[in-house]
Amino acid sequence: MEARKVLEQVKKDEIKFITLQFTDLLGVTKEVIIPVEELEDALTDGVWFDGSSIEGFARIQESDLFLKPDAGTYAVVPWLSEHGKSARLICDIFRPDGKPFEGDPRFILRRAAAEAAEAGFEFNVGPEPEFYLFRTDSEKRMSPMAGILKEQRTSPIDHGSYFDLSSHEGYRVIKEIIGALENFGIKVEASHHEVGLGQYEIDFHYGGCLDIADKVLTLKYCAKKIAQMHNLNATFMPKPAMGKAGSGMHVHQSLFDIKAKANAFYDEGHEYNLSKVAFNFIAGQIKHIKAMCAILCPTVNSYKRLVSGFEAPVYVTWAAMNRSALLRVPKWFKAKSEASRIELRNPDPSCNPYLAFAVMLKAGLDGIKNNSEPPEPVEEDIYSLDDESRVNKKIDILPGSLGDAVYALKKDELMREALGEHMFERYVDVKTKEWDEFKQQVTEWELDTYLDIF
Repeated sequence: MEARKVLEQVKKDEIKFITLQFTDLLGVTKEVIIPVEELEDALTDGVWFDGSSIEGFARIQESDLFLKPDAGTYAVVPWLSEHGKSARLICDIFRPDGKPFEGDPRFILRRAAAEAAEAGFEFNVGPEPEFYLFRTDSEKRMSPMAGILKEQRTSPIDHGSYFDLSSHEGYRVIKEIIGALENFGIKVEASHHEVGLGQYEIDFHYGGCLDIADKVLTLKYCAKKIAQMHNLNATFMPKPAMGKAGSGMHVHQSLFDIKAKANAFYDEGHEYNLSKVAFNFIAGQIKHIKAMCAILCPTVNSYKRLVSGFEAPVYVTWAAMNRSALLRVPKWFKAKSEASRIELRNPDPSCNPYLAFAVMLKAGLDGIKNNSEPPEPVEEDIYSLDDESRVNKKIDILPGSLGDAVYALKKDELMREALGEHMFERYVDVKTKEWDEFKQQVTEWELDTYLDIF
């Protein structure tokens, strides 16, 4: 949609307010609200904001930044009608001189997509975000440390499991979220109950990486806001409850050959129906996966999900039928070229989707550029192998903590190039501080285990 058409559309929709949205380094949605009368100037000149107040953006001496709305992201916000209807526009961020701000996650993904286009490809992705719905009015409970009263913050909305029928309350909330997403132009492909109590997944159609990153952002926005209206908390935290299923965001990926107008990952002559380009892409991601973990699994909590026994990947392998593999080649009913893809299974929904898709693409392109070959596939259950067998098969392991992942990120020059110097330095700084702060915490588990013994 062009700027002119947006101005025409707001009149038709009787819009009174515009929420201009963008993300910080962590992928958390931020917004600036303007009256509709200011929209024309915003589309032309942008809207100023203080970048030094946003996590990981700019230092005080270089804080003046401008939001420029992307007209193609216009949508009416269905639940914001009090005192006048509101519409949403996602923004790109610019410096005062008119140049893109190099710390803008959306710009970083645009740059990676442009590099892919120069190589003749478009990067298509299909994420599968999972999240929990918890009650916010839970009763207080006694903690394991006797005498301390603590609020139970993870009381699930229902007690269903994988593909179970949703409770009436859960179905109503999910239906409202899907309806809101359709209002934002997002066509939901499917939704179902996940393994955890109160855990759900919403999938939408495959598409170009920038468009899908915008849609992941919109899904989080819709889920959290609608849950609030029902006195619930929608959380995309990777592991909100001990011993329960974590929330992942498996990402299906493929490259579209611009010149041939065909899926570059498809080759019917191979047993996996994958082309040489696809194998190169897999090899590139395997090579850089440890450093990528700092982006794809970006929190201390992320590594409580990446443990054996919960279908989350732990080992660096690829396969077709094996769901314990890091990279999987999904099967489909008919060998259709457009369906050929690979699924990366370690990302979780706490990641910034713009940065996640950017590093995934950059690593895959690196594999293509260097004609890299992946290791042999491992179709057997990796968790059933003993340590000696894993060593003989040269199966590597993913980082066990955010600290390990950040250490790997610091050493990976390709990831520095993918993020750019500005974002790379700030991301490492923010995540190092997060890890250092966590290391100083004394948890209830430690007190329960050690306090009376020693």
